[in-house]
Amino acid sequence: MKIIKKTIRIILKSALGLLLFLLVYGFVIFITSIISVNEKNKVTDKKITIYILSNGVHTDIVVPLKNEIKDWSKEISHSQTKAQDTTRQNLAFGWGDKGFYLDTPTWADLKASTALKAVTGLSNSAMHLTFYGSLNESETCKKIVVSESQYKKLIAYFENSFLLDEDNKIQRIGSHSYGKHDLFYEAKGSYNLFYTCNTWANQALKAGNQKAALWTVLDKGIFYHYE
Repeated sequence: MKIIKKTIRIILKSALGLLLFLLVYGFVIFITSIISVNEKNKVTDKKITIYILSNGVHTDIVVPLKNEIKDWSKEISHSQTKAQDTTRQNLAFGWGDKGFYLDTPTWADLKASTALKAVTGLSNSAMHLTFYGSLNESETCKKIVVSESQYKKLIAYFENSFLLDEDNKIQRIGSHSYGKHDLFYEAKGSYNLFYTCNTWANQALKAGNQKAALWTVLDKGIFYHYE
């Protein structure tokens, strides 16, 4: 009887501890998501258009496939995709958990082991690259115009997110794709409860001296500053 009572107490304390953690976690996310950084960015020589793009959960950052600063087509080619559609001249960058990206095409396919590895930071990460044509602004797609110096910082952040091989080349992950216009590459870092795909995107905006949340794990924490 004593063992049963002790077990119940342990379960109740664990449940209360988890509930308290989730409440604190949610409160911190809310507060830090609405605190803006780089709000007073007054650079005047802005001329390069980029976009932030959300699917409702995950944020991508879309940049020109090539310009005078960076030609991504030298490393990431249309010919590597199923469609091989050279008319698409914008490239979206998204970082995330490798297990989620490759093994979970839909939420119905999510395995407990994949989720556990992701939230605890025990898995590897991947970069998801998608070719786009012209984009139209909407609630889930916001246009940002940046300067050359800001763009260079953003590109440097992207480049540093790839996991390179022994020859300092980016590494494609097999033939994995979601559709006809995307590719996956090896990436640095690990996804976890405090550093998600949206945290990575938010940090990218910070790196490029653009408006961003102080810290966020949600796409809404990014888009809040572009309403």
